[in-house]
Amino acid sequence: MQPREMSVTLPVGQAMDRVKKVLFQPFDAGRWFVIGFCAWLAYLGEGGGLGSGFNYGGHNGHGRQSIRDGLEQARDYVMHNIAWIAPLAVALILVSLSVWLVVMWLSSRGRFMFLHCVALNAAEVQVPWVRFAPEANSLFLFRLVISLIGLVVMLPLVGGLLLVVIRMVFREAVSPGGLLLAVALVFVIIAVGIAFWIIRRLTRDFVVPLQFLRRSRCLDAWRELGGLLRGNIGNLVLYFLFRIVLAIAITVVVVGVVLVTCCIAGCLFALPYLGTVFLLPILVFERAYSLHYLAQFGPEYDVFAPPATGVSGMPSA
Repeated sequence: MQPREMSVTLPVGQAMDRVKKVLFQPFDAGRWFVIGFCAWLAYLGEGGGLGSGFNYGGHNGHGRQSIRDGLEQARDYVMHNIAWIAPLAVALILVSLSVWLVVMWLSSRGRFMFLHCVALNAAEVQVPWVRFAPEANSLFLFRLVISLIGLVVMLPLVGGLLLVVIRMVFREAVSPGGLLLAVALVFVIIAVGIAFWIIRRLTRDFVVPLQFLRRSRCLDAWRELGGLLRGNIGNLVLYFLFRIVLAIAITVVVVGVVLVTCCIAGCLFALPYLGTVFLLPILVFERAYSLHYLAQFGPEYDVFAPPATGVSGMPSA
């Protein structure tokens, strides 16, 4: 496909207009709760928590000795109680895996439901839940495979990094070779993490809308996206850079609101489901931005067009 002139700033104003149209013209609290439920499902399992720092007790010999003693005690405890620890660990893994699969399946459905609400200016749950079930199931399978691939790739890297660090702690010395290997593993982990983040971002921003438009499987939408992006790598890089700028701006706004309200807003934002409803203008903006960007590829990529002409396979309103 020939390179296109794509704007990353034009969709900002269009997305803000979409927020006004969907949520404020007119304002309806009941409508907010319905669309908020769809958004809550779409973002289920993706709540962002602040990572906490870890201090292992300083850089002196006493700190390293404490870590070594703690690891040895933990190992001895596990070996002496393996009869009940092993079944408990297996049960916890199976329960966690089941919850993870259910959450991923629900969020795959939710992404089409929320997109339906934003694209068609509709506050509906049942209609998109039923209409886009095949597409959502295809998305779920794709996300599952990508997650498993990521797990297979990342686990050896993280495990190798931990082994290198633990070995240096036990030896009470930082060897140049070990330090170099640890740094190299950190860079590889970061690179792999960025690659999988890009895949997730492209899936959410463009693949799901293409499935929505074509009523197609996830892999078919990925093939179409590949054709769109071929020759437009520069535009894609600019898009991701601008998304980072938008994310920073949104974070500043949210933090500002939290500080101005003496953290009351922060407590409300942290509430399950209700927090999503309070953050709905930001979530609708974030969803609408990528949709308006996609529409620049041509009218056949405009999810905001009337259903009879813009959304293939959908009945007229």
